[in-house]
Amino acid sequence: MADQTQPWAERTVEVPPQPGVVPPQRDAFQRGRAAVGQPRTPRTEQFPAVDPADWAGDSSPRRPMGWHLAQLRRGGEWSAAGALFAFVCWGIWAISGRGDLTAPLLTFVLSLLTAAGLFALARLLGRLVLERQLGRVRRSARGAHLVTALFLAGVGVAYLQQTEWVVSAWNWVTGN
Repeated sequence: MADQTQPWAERTVEVPPQPGVVPPQRDAFQRGRAAVGQPRTPRTEQFPAVDPADWAGDSSPRRPMGWHLAQLRRGGEWSAAGALFAFVCWGIWAISGRGDLTAPLLTFVLSLLTAAGLFALARLLGRLVLERQLGRVRRSARGAHLVTALFLAGVGVAYLQQTEWVVSAWNWVTGN
């Protein structure tokens, strides 16, 4: 009986030779094998076409767009918290200016676009370093969201530092 510790695909059965029975012989010509001692005939059939999509070198299967979006959502609470903090700080700064809100609105939109670019850059670096160089599979975007949240928190602090009454209140609290 075969060893039960091996998987079923690796089990072999020994069959003893039977006297008088000749096993079937293969043809003299086998596709893909050279015949020894015979002249080589030129190949007349066409080579199979190669799909350029196979050249990517990525053996992983293509995943649906929903999978990629779900991966980007994981960790999104960090970016949302950073954006909320930046928005509140921007609101305090914009209202304290007592003027037209067009320029402050433009600066906030540009800050959000910069944060989106930073998020994309963090994702690209993660793909190059973690996936390609280290061979690790990423299952979320938490690192990129955390980098984006820290940037947006810094933007919010920068807005508060430009607000005179917030700076004076901070100096009063800290005793400076």
